[in-house]
Amino acid sequence: MYDADGAGHIEVPAAAAWRNTTHDWAAGVDTGHLSRIRDGAAAFAPGGLRHLVLEVVAYAADEAESRGGGRCTVTLHADGSVSVADDGRGTDTRFDDAGRAVRKPVMATKDLRFFDHPEPPPLPDGHPRRGMSVVAALSAWLVHTNRRAGGAWTQRYEYGVPVTGLTPVADDGTTGTLVHFRPAEPLPAPDGPAGPGAPAAAGTTAAWAGSWPHLSVEVVDRRTGVSRPRPRPPRAGRSG
Repeated sequence: MYDADGAGHIEVPAAAAWRNTTHDWAAGVDTGHLSRIRDGAAAFAPGGLRHLVLEVVAYAADEAESRGGGRCTVTLHADGSVSVADDGRGTDTRFDDAGRAVRKPVMATKDLRFFDHPEPPPLPDGHPRRGMSVVAALSAWLVHTNRRAGGAWTQRYEYGVPVTGLTPVADDGTTGTLVHFRPAEPLPAPDGPAGPGAPAAAGTTAAWAGSWPHLSVEVVDRRTGVSRPRPRPPRAGRSG
């Protein structure tokens, strides 16, 4: 399914004809890009864990805006990992000529809209948005599960590189995307201690969620049992 091109890319030939919007379908895995992120962790994740969380939530916000609204749950787990689950349509997944599922390579290639842009839009922490690959590259492991109307799949990555195939999972009647990751090492936080256990992360993330008016965000801190919901404002044209 994959062909190496000798320049740090693992290509998906069948996807070459598919239109690129946010990521290069044919790239598959860009190891050079992932290495660049790891080598420049301080620049690409200047806000530490909270910045990585915002990079993921931004995709849920994109989906919510395109659909007129949506929900997202950020869970801070006791083992230092974080999961972000939304109720969108699930990451775009297509089938090649042999009938094999090919998911948009959001984890292992750059977001064409932001990564090399001279002035990428800021995330709520004030730092530039670079894309989901930043999260994947700086995570010891990341599991990406997406549920679409036509099927559901999961895949595990280590430092941004897929270490399993795209594995089908049982259909539970829902759609959406779940990204569960654990940072590879403690990352500096701008206003608190380093590492995924920074106590201010839950409250700060919940507060920043207000930057996305179409997205209702709940932050669940399983380290403390605290839940911090931010109600979604009414949609335009609706009354209470």
